[in-house]
Amino acid sequence: MDPAGGCPHADNARLLARGAVAPVVLPGDVAGMAVLGHDALREFLAHPDVAKGAEHFADLREGRIADGWPLKTFATVRGMTTADGDDHRRLRSLVSKAFTARRVAELRPRVETVTEELLDGLGRAAAEHGGVADLRRYFAMPLPMGVICGLLGVHAEHQQRLHHLSNQVVATDIGPEEAMAANRELVDVLGAVAAARAEDPGDDLTSALIAAREEDGDRLSGHELIGTLLLMIVAGHETTLNLITNAVRALCAHRDQLELVRSGGAAWADVVEETLRWDSPVSYFPFRYPTRDLTLDGTVIPKGTPVLAGYSAAGRDPAVHGPDAGRFDVTRASVSRHLSLGHGPHYCLGAPLARMEAAIALERLFTRFPGLDLAVPEPELARHASFVGNSVLELPVRPLA
Repeated sequence: MDPAGGCPHADNARLLARGAVAPVVLPGDVAGMAVLGHDALREFLAHPDVAKGAEHFADLREGRIADGWPLKTFATVRGMTTADGDDHRRLRSLVSKAFTARRVAELRPRVETVTEELLDGLGRAAAEHGGVADLRRYFAMPLPMGVICGLLGVHAEHQQRLHHLSNQVVATDIGPEEAMAANRELVDVLGAVAAARAEDPGDDLTSALIAAREEDGDRLSGHELIGTLLLMIVAGHETTLNLITNAVRALCAHRDQLELVRSGGAAWADVVEETLRWDSPVSYFPFRYPTRDLTLDGTVIPKGTPVLAGYSAAGRDPAVHGPDAGRFDVTRASVSRHLSLGHGPHYCLGAPLARMEAAIALERLFTRFPGLDLAVPEPELARHASFVGNSVLELPVRPLA
């Protein structure tokens, strides 16, 4: 795996042509596997003999993974993403109340208000910089970050720093010292957030988690509280940020699809689903581990191997999406058959919120700025330095009315 990331689709296509499962070399010459094919990935994500707990990671358990390994946080953070069985169900139940259909619907007016305020800011930024503004900085990042921080009771003063640190967490090209420093600082910031909410509880998820811990100390440990906050911050804004960014890039490059939506031939929700399939906001997500030697699509994955979930590859698998799987088409019959938000017991809790935020953001953006287009050619856009997150670092646009 290239630690520098880049656009994954050409490599994915080459790998998929060879099979649904591929051996990979992770940073630090750690041997792993990647599941790329849609059907194989769907089976793998829900397989009863596949675990998330780091105790199943053979190289880590046997001391062959160094401190500062850039992917170590994915394996060792305490929370839903590394829990199995009863522990996973316990942690998930504590958070799930914040993402019910009713609670998400209640957030809609807030999302709409924040969206309009950010669009005002995007317009002002463009006016101040020769008609060009970075859509990620002024719109796609602060929208989901503001919403998730509001849910968690995180003050605005922390948001920019949390975004930077979460970028460091998902980076795969940084050195050991930088990785360890970013993780320490992120834990410190989230610890300060938890301490503030413990001292002054509010109507927010962090306060609710702390209350649950105090009511029954066995329900949520201190490490699990910080791990849950870390997961919520990173997953709650990074994926939606990439989703909105990738959708805008797709629509600017496929004006016929944009006009189709504007004319009522498709819905903004269709744009969201096709973007999730065609250009998944997460390319390869670490980790799952077979608890026994597992044969998947004819390939043996040895027990204890760290396995990447290849969401971006599965989204363009021609076996499921047809020979034109590489084409962006919001009317595609298989548009909702992607796995980009997961599958099985670890399916993304925040999926309804991410879908709502993205659909509102896109509709309001192209209503306010119908002539919006990229300010630089697509090939010139710098990519994330990660094979986990899948997007560009900046998205300069001309927001024209």
